[in-house]
Amino acid sequence: MGNLKYLDKKGTFTLNNPDLTSYMYFPLANEAGVMSSITPDLGGDIKLDQNTFLLEPVSSENLHNNKSVRNFWIYVEGKKAWSVAGRSAAQQAKLFDDDKEEVKLTAGIMWHQIERKSDDLGLKATVTSFVPETKDKVELTKIEITNITDSHIKFTPTTAIPLYGRSASNIRDHRHVTSLLHRTFTVKNGIEIFPTLTFDERGHNKNTVYYGALAKEETDGVMVSPISFCPVTEEFIGRGGNFENPYMVAKNQPLPYGIGEEIDGYETVAAMRFADAVISPGETKTYIIALGYGNSEEEIDKLGEKYLDTKAFDSFLEETKKYWQDKINVSYNSADSDFDNWMHWVNFQPMLRRIYGCSFLPHHDYGKGGRGWRDLWQDCLALLIMEPKQVRQMLIDNFGGVRFDGTNATIIGSKQGEFIADRNNIVRVWMDHGAWPYLTTSLYMQQTGDIEFLNEENTYFKDAQIGRGEHRDNLWSDGEGNMQLSEDDTPYRGTVLEHLLIQHLTSFYDVGEHNHIRLRGADWNDGLDMAEKRGESVAFTALYGGNLRDLAKDIMTLSKKTGKDTISLAKEIEVLLNADKTVYDSIDEKHKVLNAYCNAVGHKVSGEKVSVDCTKLCNVLNEMSSWIADHIRKTEWITNKEGNSWFNGYYDNSGNAVEGDFSSGVRMMLTGQVFAIMSGTATDEQVAKIVKSADDYLYDGAIGGYRLNTNFNEVKTDLGRMFGFAFGHKENGAVFSHMAVMYANALYRRGFAKEGYKVINTLYKHCHNYSVSCIYPGVPEYVNQRGQGMYHYLTGSASWLLLTVLNKMYGIKGELGNLKLQPKLLKEQFKDNKAGASCLFGGVNINVIYENPKGLDAGEYSVKEIYINNEKYGNGDVIAKEDINKLNKEVQITAVLG
Repeated sequence: MGNLKYLDKKGTFTLNNPDLTSYMYFPLANEAGVMSSITPDLGGDIKLDQNTFLLEPVSSENLHNNKSVRNFWIYVEGKKAWSVAGRSAAQQAKLFDDDKEEVKLTAGIMWHQIERKSDDLGLKATVTSFVPETKDKVELTKIEITNITDSHIKFTPTTAIPLYGRSASNIRDHRHVTSLLHRTFTVKNGIEIFPTLTFDERGHNKNTVYYGALAKEETDGVMVSPISFCPVTEEFIGRGGNFENPYMVAKNQPLPYGIGEEIDGYETVAAMRFADAVISPGETKTYIIALGYGNSEEEIDKLGEKYLDTKAFDSFLEETKKYWQDKINVSYNSADSDFDNWMHWVNFQPMLRRIYGCSFLPHHDYGKGGRGWRDLWQDCLALLIMEPKQVRQMLIDNFGGVRFDGTNATIIGSKQGEFIADRNNIVRVWMDHGAWPYLTTSLYMQQTGDIEFLNEENTYFKDAQIGRGEHRDNLWSDGEGNMQLSEDDTPYRGTVLEHLLIQHLTSFYDVGEHNHIRLRGADWNDGLDMAEKRGESVAFTALYGGNLRDLAKDIMTLSKKTGKDTISLAKEIEVLLNADKTVYDSIDEKHKVLNAYCNAVGHKVSGEKVSVDCTKLCNVLNEMSSWIADHIRKTEWITNKEGNSWFNGYYDNSGNAVEGDFSSGVRMMLTGQVFAIMSGTATDEQVAKIVKSADDYLYDGAIGGYRLNTNFNEVKTDLGRMFGFAFGHKENGAVFSHMAVMYANALYRRGFAKEGYKVINTLYKHCHNYSVSCIYPGVPEYVNQRGQGMYHYLTGSASWLLLTVLNKMYGIKGELGNLKLQPKLLKEQFKDNKAGASCLFGGVNINVIYENPKGLDAGEYSVKEIYINNEKYGNGDVIAKEDINKLNKEVQITAVLG
């Protein structure tokens, strides 16, 4: 297995023998809707959505099982057939031999290139693939065949790409029957399919989508069309043949179809034959292939006219490379250039998540696209750093998914701010959902100084689910729409602040028998989904508590900024604010308060508003926050028989604490520690003890760092399905990147820089070690028991890692719109006593360089002087917002540490 090497500072990398890793895939996509995946042997698929797959849908196991790839065959006269994808039966048979073919991958952001050499034939093939950053729905591939001998070589070229052209559901739901819908026809430059109907969960409908595979060769500077075709799979492979040994290629038979023929009712292959070629030593022959979609035959044909040209291909490739690199406007310059390049891919991952959602890559074979509630808010974290202009309205629109009982819509539409009622009556409440919007809103306000954002208004979501998932509103009907109505039947509108308060106040009262917030259907860890009745999440109770304290600070800042001592809130919220604080200790009294509120807002709300004094409101929020922190410290701090201490994070459906000493061994979970640290619930002394316990029980450097939990040695059905997973996989004890990164974030927040760096550096070093992690650059969802990165690319951990490295490690962050420089870099991260990062802040591209002349370590230095474009700005670590606004679009900021 080869070593992965970077070729520049923009993430471009090379890797030898990637074909020796069976589960590798790479994303190719654009913002017009094309979502592709491609493997070293040109497998993978292409789709627009669940119902519009151009190539056959693949899951991870299909990557090595399928013989259907984007194949291109070379038949050398007097020798044999050779696949440039490596997918011939003969090549597969020699995969593990010492004389296997040389294969080299070179790839960058949204482009992929494979080089393959055949010493037997004296040929080298270079296959370059990408999806152009245009509005066209097309994937392009250029195949270059080079003679690496001293003699002339004559060969017959054939492209053979199996086309699917239907819904993913048809893989085993009428697979054959839906092939009968195919109307396949040959055109001058390729093969197109126009199915008559679509059969899927939408019903039987007339099809509107054309699928096409087009190709040309370059001859003497002129692009030339194929000479013959075979669109029928069973004809092309022959009786007893298959796509790794197709009859028409193996026997070098002429393809039997010409231009303008229609063949109906069969599985389709885009098999196209080009004229025989003779290439001299060192000469290269070029072929261009376009796989795309259109709403008419003319649209498909236009794709060919636009893209089937070598110069056009090269031009669009360079434009696409530049487009995506320009999008990634965050970069780093440290002593470890490999880390800087790895983070370049991490910075890119949130963009992939916005395109693919949580589906449509081989490991992400669940769901039908789209994102969940957490995704809306966590993806915005990266947007705030990289594309902040569009975030403000996006955040406002996202608040439209909040219900008046503090829960939220769980079906999210394709349009921004679109939320859909679940008419299947599947009640799901994730107890953590109310906490995430504040974290993102807080970051937005700190980055921009736009504290008045809290006064922006939006509607609330409404469906039949009321009482925080406990009851059904039988008065509600589809005809009322999906917005909460007032008594006058108009949609009620409330401020962002009101939305946030409802989310946090209702959660505060929604407690279980140990007076922590109920777990309900799950929290962030979706695997904790079997403790709905008696489960409690101490972990996220701590986070809600920290949010309440910080929200109180924001309200006072807003009051000072606007000069207003009161805020306007829905009248019904008074019941949540006016409870005497002695109620906090009583579970029954809390339930009474919550029930009174939920009953008042069950169907419609009054529409009345009241003025609430800001100081009194903040006192209530602070009292709630302090009560939560004190309660957790008093009741959940564990010291086990080995003398280690940490917080219990959960209660199961039997009402028992989950963590501590058990007959099966020590039980510890990372999540409870993360939010106790992040929220300030844990004291500094407790943080130090948590770190020791996590190092003793959760840390495993061989698999990338900190496991999500220890081995419970039990299929714990009174807590969650995660315990049915094998230990060390996914939520059950894997190194789960999201929580590991949040652990690092929490440690940096509390000044534990060395400990935070250990978390990130261990994860990075492991992922970067391709021979173990078996993934391309970037952070995966998790690392399994064997150290392999899993569910790559589409993970919320990328946003948190970007945020943690830039804001915490490099200390480049907003402070109510001011630029604050507060690095926590270790001395080993400086090269020649310098380190830095570039990003967008306040509309200005800033390049921050930290000078550490004394070689000090994190915790030993602070920013003493700041220079802007080599002119001294001042002492201290803050550049005022008004001064940022005066800067040019690009500036260099030098911060001297001492």
